[in-house]
Amino acid sequence: MFSFNKFEQLLKERNLTMYRVCKDTKIYSGAMSGWKAGRTSPTVESLAKLAKYFKVPMEYFLDDK
Repeated sequence: MFSFNKFEQLLKERNLTMYRVCKDTKIYSGAMSGWKAGRTSPTVESLAKLAKYFKVPMEYFLDDK
């Protein structure tokens, strides 16, 4: 399961906004809103884009549960 908290932590650590990440990665902002609300999870393609953007492994975004 995708951990939006970890995503938000990276935003904070790197002084970025969701808007900036959307623009840079070409990920639709509505998709990120769905992730934040827990309605949807990112696709493998979106996870790969985020991992590459933040220079972390894709597994970083998974819950520790």
